[in-house]
Amino acid sequence: MENSYVGVGDLEEVQLFYYFVKSEGNPKTDPLLFWLTGGPGCSALTALAFEVGPINFKIKEYDGSLPEVILNPYSWTKWLIRHPEFLSNPFYVGGDSYSGIVIPVIAQEILEENKHAPYINQQGYILGNPVTVGTTYQNFAIPFAHRMTLIPDELFESLTSSCKGEYVNIDPSNVDCLRHYNTYQKCISKIHKANILLPKCSFHSPKRQEDAIFDGRSLYNTPKVLLDPEPSIPSLDCPAYKFLLSSYWANNDQVRKALHIRKGSIGEWTRCSDGQNYNYDIENAFPYHVNLSSKGYRGDHDMVVSHLDTQAWIKSLNYSIVEDWRPWFIADQVAGYTRSYANNMTFATIKGGGHTAEYTLKECSVIFSRWIARESL
Repeated sequence: MENSYVGVGDLEEVQLFYYFVKSEGNPKTDPLLFWLTGGPGCSALTALAFEVGPINFKIKEYDGSLPEVILNPYSWTKWLIRHPEFLSNPFYVGGDSYSGIVIPVIAQEILEENKHAPYINQQGYILGNPVTVGTTYQNFAIPFAHRMTLIPDELFESLTSSCKGEYVNIDPSNVDCLRHYNTYQKCISKIHKANILLPKCSFHSPKRQEDAIFDGRSLYNTPKVLLDPEPSIPSLDCPAYKFLLSSYWANNDQVRKALHIRKGSIGEWTRCSDGQNYNYDIENAFPYHVNLSSKGYRGDHDMVVSHLDTQAWIKSLNYSIVEDWRPWFIADQVAGYTRSYANNMTFATIKGGGHTAEYTLKECSVIFSRWIARESL
C-alpha cells in the first residue's frame, strides 16, 4: 500500500492525503478505481477499512492497545502524472452516498480534459446508494417506510393526501401534514435508518455522534450530538464499534508516523468532519448522468437514500430497458435484483444491504468484479 499527498490548485495550496493499493491480480493491466467517500467531509479511511479497501479492524473489546488490522478478503483493490505506468489501464470512478453528487461531475470533467494530456482511459463509473438531486431523496423515505410496513396504510394515505409528497420543506400552516408527519416520526424514531435491519445503537465520544449523520433530515445538516444518556463505549455488536476502533487507530502516534502524516496538518482525527468550509455549488447531478456509462448498486434496506429515489431518477433518463428486472446470484443464492438499460447503465440491489452497501462486503465485491470484467450479473 502507498500513501502520500497530492497537491490541488495552481499553487497546490490544498494537500489531499490518499491511499493507493495495487491490484492483487496484474497491476500492469488491471483497471484502476478512483474511490471517493461520501459525507461530505468523511475520511478516506472509511472506504479503506470498512468498504472497498484491503483492510478491516478485528472486532474485539478495546483493551487500550492498538486495534488490530486484518485483511479484507473482499477488497476492491495529478496522481497519474507521478505514476505514468498506469496511464493506459482502464480507469473507473466510484463512490457512495453524497459522492453521488461529485462522481458524475468528475467523470464528465475527465472526458472533457481528455482532449489534453495526459489521457485517462476512463471506462465508466460506479455509484452506491447515491444522492443525486439536492434533498429530494428525503421525500422517498415515507413511501419506503410504508413498503417496509414501518407505518400502516392509513397513516401513509393521510400523509400522501395532506403533504402532497413534500416532506422536506413542510408548509408551517399545513397543520394536518405536520400532525401526520409527527406521528410518522414517532413510528420510525427507534429505527436505524442507514439499515433498518440492524439495531439502533449509539455512544457518546469527544467526536461527533456516529449515528447522527442519519438523523432523518439531511446529509447536508451538521450532525447533532444526542443528549440522551448513552454508554460511552458501544457494545461489540453495535455497527458503530468498528468506527470507535478506527478512531483509536488513526489517532495513534506510531500509526501516523508509519503513514507519513505531516505533523501539524491534522489535529484529532475524526471519521467524518463537519468543520470544513464546503461549498454546495452543485445540487443536481442528474444532467451529468446523461450520455455517461455507469453502474449503480444499492442496499435495499437503506431508509436514508432509498432505492425508490434511485429508480425514480434512472427512470427520468428515459433509457430503454435492455434486460428487465431479475434476480442475480452468488453460489446459487439470490444476492439481489438487477436491471440493465441502454447506454451501458446497470442498476442492482443488494439483499439486506444498507446505506453504505459496501459494508456488505462479499456482494459488493462480486458486483464490482463482474462489472469490470464486463460479465453479466
